[in-house]
Amino acid sequence: MIDINIPLVRQLLAAQFPLWANLPISLVEPNGWDNRTFRLGNDMSVRLPSAERYREQVEKEHRWLPILARLLPLPIPVPLAMGEPDCGYPWHWSVYRWIDGESAASGKIDDPTEFAVALGHFLTTLQRINPLGGPIPGSHNFFRGGDLSVYDGETRQALKILEGKIDIKAATAVWEKALNSRWKSSPVWVHGDVSAGNLLVKDGKLCAVIDFGNLSVGDPSCDLTIAWTLFSGKARDLFRASVSLDTATWERARGWALWKALITLRDNFAKGGSEAAKSRCIVEEVCC
Repeated sequence: MIDINIPLVRQLLAAQFPLWANLPISLVEPNGWDNRTFRLGNDMSVRLPSAERYREQVEKEHRWLPILARLLPLPIPVPLAMGEPDCGYPWHWSVYRWIDGESAASGKIDDPTEFAVALGHFLTTLQRINPLGGPIPGSHNFFRGGDLSVYDGETRQALKILEGKIDIKAATAVWEKALNSRWKSSPVWVHGDVSAGNLLVKDGKLCAVIDFGNLSVGDPSCDLTIAWTLFSGKARDLFRASVSLDTATWERARGWALWKALITLRDNFAKGGSEAAKSRCIVEEVCC
């Protein structure tokens, strides 16, 4: 495993972008799983894939994010430069413009209903951008925007392991209903990982959407899982109304949310703690 740290980032910058090499560098907290992110000076960030399976995301982001950024109602990351493999680091990497804000996972949202509507508007706008030439779902984004059946085996294995611990009958019914529907419209842009950690908040409001590594064009149902992972009650209802997609798409969205909650619960059940409790709650909400 590669140790991606501040000395490595400084070496890469010195070798390829010397004008930035003496700026302060600090690790961003909380950091991501797919990439390691560092703040560079006041106005930039450096983002490096953490493993081979994430390397394809770099060129995709450089190709499409500048185009999408001009058309979206909220800021998204804008790449400034692409770095080459060097200094023992084997993949391309990126320098981005910094976006101020805190992760929505911090819970500092003033009005969840306003936040839900703003996010719904962002996703609707994203879906309306011309998708011609956009990347189709595949290994580069773990098939987000693609066919949910890719995760059928993993989901059924999790259901088997969790027998007696959750309502297996209800969960299986939700999963099979999701599998039995398809996106029949033209492909649309899909963020691929709309989670609280990828939504930034400033002054209590949604101010930016980040981490487009799972970007593709396809079925937008995977972008709707936030309805269960962040929203509840009126906020969930308003989010659903603001996105305005058909019932079948919401059935597949339930499937995406169920899959992730089941595998997280499977992996954390024995350990207990907040992750297990949150995943169990999502399973119950999705199945109710």
